[in-house]
Amino acid sequence: MPATLASMRIRNFALVEDLFWEPGPGFTAITGETGAGKSVLIGALTLLLGERADRGAIRTGADACAVEAVFEDVVDPVFCALLEEGGAEPCEGGRLLLKRTVSADGPGRQFVNGSPCTLALLRSLGDRLVDLHGPHDHQSLFSRERQTLLLDSFAKADSLRAEFAAARASQAALERERATLIDGEQSALREMDLLTHQVEEIERASLRVDEEEELVARHKAAANAARISILCAELSAGLSGEGASLCERSAEAVRATRELARLDPAAGPLHEGAEAVSAAASELAESLRRYEGEFDGDPAVLAALESRLDLVGNLKRKYGATLAEVLAFGDGARSRLAGLQGRSARAGSLDDEITQAALRTASLGVSLSAKRRKAAASLEKAVSSGLRELGFARCEFSIGLEAVADPGPLGCEVAEFVFAPNPGEAPRPLRAIASSGEISRVMLALKGALAEQDEVPLLVFDEIDANVGGEIAGSVAERMRLLAQGRQVLCITHLPQVAAAASRQFVVRKEIAGGRTRTLLEACHGQAREEEIARMLGGLSATALAHARDLLIRRGPVPQAGLRAKGPGGKRVPAPSD
Repeated sequence: MPATLASMRIRNFALVEDLFWEPGPGFTAITGETGAGKSVLIGALTLLLGERADRGAIRTGADACAVEAVFEDVVDPVFCALLEEGGAEPCEGGRLLLKRTVSADGPGRQFVNGSPCTLALLRSLGDRLVDLHGPHDHQSLFSRERQTLLLDSFAKADSLRAEFAAARASQAALERERATLIDGEQSALREMDLLTHQVEEIERASLRVDEEEELVARHKAAANAARISILCAELSAGLSGEGASLCERSAEAVRATRELARLDPAAGPLHEGAEAVSAAASELAESLRRYEGEFDGDPAVLAALESRLDLVGNLKRKYGATLAEVLAFGDGARSRLAGLQGRSARAGSLDDEITQAALRTASLGVSLSAKRRKAAASLEKAVSSGLRELGFARCEFSIGLEAVADPGPLGCEVAEFVFAPNPGEAPRPLRAIASSGEISRVMLALKGALAEQDEVPLLVFDEIDANVGGEIAGSVAERMRLLAQGRQVLCITHLPQVAAAASRQFVVRKEIAGGRTRTLLEACHGQAREEEIARMLGGLSATALAHARDLLIRRGPVPQAGLRAKGPGGKRVPAPSD
């Protein structure tokens, strides 16, 4: 058994103060005078199922409005998965509880099975629970895109179309990437030449981060080579040269203090000091000899140092204030060069990827087209059959598939619904049909055909039967009854034939009490139902009442209705039976 809307409660929404409604299974008709507020039920239902909230719908004087609903027999695994993904509690005994509140001065809230939830979850559940068809849906039938989507729904090709769209988008992204590579190829080659030069120039220099200070010091020494040589000669003569050099004089002091310490032990420290001075003089002389041996006053060395300093200065002017920055610039240029060098390899792999993506897109497109052609033939038969039941005995309905030059998200073709209501007339696109009554019946035939394929358990028709009457109204009524055999159908209607065909009927009316207007919904049974249908026929004359009784008799027995209004003390009072 498919899921059903077991009950709804609406509080402070538009002209509704507090309404509890149990529509019951099968076919339910909702009638009432124009302007009584029948669309309030539709508005409340769409609000509950995630439509945009309008604070203007809150009843005057109220702080918030609320809509609640209970769906029974919700056992489809898809619903269970949606609830789990949305973080909501599972359905107990197949009962799904939905609630949404809209506040006048704050954010609204929504709940699923008592758990707070997102509007996205409400919409996902609503898409799978309710299929709403209103009078404006006729206009949507004129769109070839909408017709294509309806054909896909009948063909159960929605997922295949989505797969094709994703494949086509992936292919397009790869093609854009390749175009970008091609467009930037010349500039990339120029940049690669520059980067190659920069990297090679820095690498050839074999720089060290601390090299510059050492070069400056060595250059200073080499530039003063003559003066350094003179100073070294003077020092060498004073330290170890012939005559009264420091080393000879300190050696004599050591000999003298040794003799002094032998004669007077108290002079021992003097001898030790003399030895220290002599050792220091010898060490200084040796250090000077090593320095002189290592120092190179060759002008070629100075030229080499100056050349190296010029190279360092040139690199710093180009690539950074310090050698550390120059080396970092080289690393970055090397990385960028590697990335650009990979462009060629990427361009080659892109060609292969685009080829594979195009093959996949084409394969999916062929599969989608084949599925559409097969479904189009079946849908043509189903809609034609429905149209014959709706008074078009010899009509012609067909579905054309026109290939598009540039396949997009819809696939490789778009559908065109073509209709000829009368023999001898040339078939015309639906958008060329002038009669609203004709297009209404085409819509109903389509919905009937699609309903047989659709798994949505609740169909809601909001005056979809407008602009039809006479014998055709009876055909529309029968069509509604057929739709309700496998699911729950709610229909807001002005046609007495449709209302009489329903398993149960509710009447919307306005009431003024205490200076306030409110909308009420009442179960309609027995004589009250006869009178309501007679009113819809044109009045409460004996002829109209007899006609109403005849329509109800032809409908056959129906189950009990399920409206309960709140009685005294808040107790719910069962609606009267037929």
